[in-house]
Amino acid sequence: MHRVGSAGNTAGSSRPRKEKRFTYVLNDADNKKHCAGINCLSYLKASTSGTSDYLFTGSRDGTLKRWESKNGVPSFSATFESHVDWVNDAIVVGQNLVSCSSDTTLKVWNSLSDGACTRTLRQHSDYVTCLAAAENNSNICASGGLGGEVFIWDLDSALAPVAKSVDAKEDETPNGNCGPALTTLCNVNSSSNLASTNGQSHGYSPIAAKGHKDSVYALAMNDTGTLLVSGGTEKVVRLWDSRTGSKKVKLRGHTDNIRALLIDSTGRFCLSGSSDSMIRLWDLGQQRCVHSYAVHTDSVWALASTPSFTHVYSGGRDQSVYLTDLGNRESVLLCTNEHPVLQLSLQDDMIWVATTDSSVHGWEAERENPENLFKKGGSFLAGNLSFSRARASLEGSAPVPIHKEPSSVMPGIPAIIQHEILNNRRHVLTKDTAGSVKLWEITRGAVIEDFGKVPFEDKKKELFEMVSIPAWFTMDARLGCLSVHLDTPQCFSAEIYAVDLNVAGAQEDLKINLAQETLRGLLVHWSKRKQRSGSHGLSNGDTSTGKDVSLRNLPHPRSEVDDGAENHASQMLPSFEFSTVSPPSIITEGSSGGPWRKRITDLDGTESDIPWWIVDCVEHNRFPKENTKCGFYLHPAEGSPAPNITQGKLSAPRILRIHKVANYVVEKLDRPLDGNADSTFAMGLTSGQSQFSALDSSSRLGLKPWQKSKPSVEILCNSQQVLLPEMSLATVRAYVWKKPEDLILNYRVVQSR
Repeated sequence: MHRVGSAGNTAGSSRPRKEKRFTYVLNDADNKKHCAGINCLSYLKASTSGTSDYLFTGSRDGTLKRWESKNGVPSFSATFESHVDWVNDAIVVGQNLVSCSSDTTLKVWNSLSDGACTRTLRQHSDYVTCLAAAENNSNICASGGLGGEVFIWDLDSALAPVAKSVDAKEDETPNGNCGPALTTLCNVNSSSNLASTNGQSHGYSPIAAKGHKDSVYALAMNDTGTLLVSGGTEKVVRLWDSRTGSKKVKLRGHTDNIRALLIDSTGRFCLSGSSDSMIRLWDLGQQRCVHSYAVHTDSVWALASTPSFTHVYSGGRDQSVYLTDLGNRESVLLCTNEHPVLQLSLQDDMIWVATTDSSVHGWEAERENPENLFKKGGSFLAGNLSFSRARASLEGSAPVPIHKEPSSVMPGIPAIIQHEILNNRRHVLTKDTAGSVKLWEITRGAVIEDFGKVPFEDKKKELFEMVSIPAWFTMDARLGCLSVHLDTPQCFSAEIYAVDLNVAGAQEDLKINLAQETLRGLLVHWSKRKQRSGSHGLSNGDTSTGKDVSLRNLPHPRSEVDDGAENHASQMLPSFEFSTVSPPSIITEGSSGGPWRKRITDLDGTESDIPWWIVDCVEHNRFPKENTKCGFYLHPAEGSPAPNITQGKLSAPRILRIHKVANYVVEKLDRPLDGNADSTFAMGLTSGQSQFSALDSSSRLGLKPWQKSKPSVEILCNSQQVLLPEMSLATVRAYVWKKPEDLILNYRVVQSR
């Protein structure tokens, strides 16, 4: 696992962070399915007869899902959403579900709840990659991650409720996030938010198992929770006393990263899988490797043993799942997958296989009597040298799988693997793992056209528009879906005329700020619920003191802040209405407890950690006024008899149309020169009205704004190219002028038709 920047992980980022970033994640129409690879599986057996078993899946899309299993047929039951990066592992500890993520946190959930996070545990300083639990001790679990960090948690102590102090109230963070200290305890309050309190005085610190010099990728614990084994990039298996965190022994043998570990119920034997393609069986009492199994042709990433620890199922990068008899070394290929295997879960007569694909497949297997599978033939003797299997594969003696097709499938959604932001800065073209190409409108989070399986580059060229809009957002598809990142003040740099959005009843000169309207659409539920609840608390823990805290904290002079009067519409515009059926999720950074994630329809109005600049924009129509002007010179064309109508540089909005410039020239030619050498181009400014008014008759007839009048002049650039009337100044500068110097436009009189 390599460090990759993400929405929720900003450690080591080189970009300037003056204010908190705001991200929204566009979810697919079917929110019952994962949209990225499945990193982990965990199973919860029915506690009483008549109840169902549950399978939990954790995905690279940042969510966990619960599946109810009836007669081996899984059905979606709930989504657990709070992590802001990949979910790397998940385990069931008693009735709790514990998950870990690349967002550096562990999260605790009530496994049978509707998906609410009950606690966030913060101790790791880097990605948390693996978890382990004790079968017969529902109070102990361990976590490991990058940087060599291993912690052993007493869940009863970590989850103990703590009285809510006055200081703690100021640090409330939404959706299960805790406060600033690494050793932090949380308490659920009435609004499902979590209060944090400093753990140094009366909190809890997990036991640190110190000794790893590099990243940890695998953990395992014996049934009683007294013994912990770990492995990672150091290529050794380490044993720990989990009660004290002290080192016991170090086992050497693997020649590459250790990626999977298992311990038998007695704590005597340990199985390890490695990137050297080998599986090793260790006798922990004798502190030595007793068997090596060359089964796979590539890295071994997943292991699952039978209850008797006599047989092991294994999977990995070679996309295959093998069953191996640990005693007589006989192996058989159970199945092959289309993607590398990341984790296995053996339950009854089914083994669930998680891969880098978003679907989970169930294959017929044997939990209690695995020897029955060898009777179907195709078995081979596992060697003890890794190159023996690779050589056999190259020589064409690869085994034939027992099963051709899975017996059960939990389908996922193809992950987005390629995306391109189009020039209009509202549409994004994507391609997924199935090869489907789609067009998204990010200002309302919806797919507006599905082109099917067509060449991505060809479709991108076909959709090219010669328009120039500032880059007001950044984007990635790390979670398998589109994540849109907004940073102030850059996000407020893009404007568009309302008529270009087909806004009914909009005045011709009314401008829309894309970021402002997008934020209003995302937080419409939050705003309404906040008003109903009478919540007046400001963001980041500030409390109302009778003064406008948001203005007090503005990093910009008041003159640079747009009051929104001329841009803001009282009603929600259709181009910015987000779906409530598959609503996007927002990710933002808490005031002290780290980032958090929630669906916009789940916001209840009490979230106090929404960044102040978002609140100022959505509730008060105030946002930093980016420079949206374009300076240019306007001169007669060479050889034109038209007089010079200006004596200096003009200034106009970047989105101003060329037909407006032509109208300006016509107007000036009818009037004497005013002599102002530094005049301001007034045409195209918004009307200042806060409500939309009716268009004139020509607009109602369906005419474009530039078609309403036939200017008697032509506008040229580079002294020769005639500009189209619907082009904007920004478009001309980007695609015609193409120079860093101030834009120069020319005009000439033409014969009226």
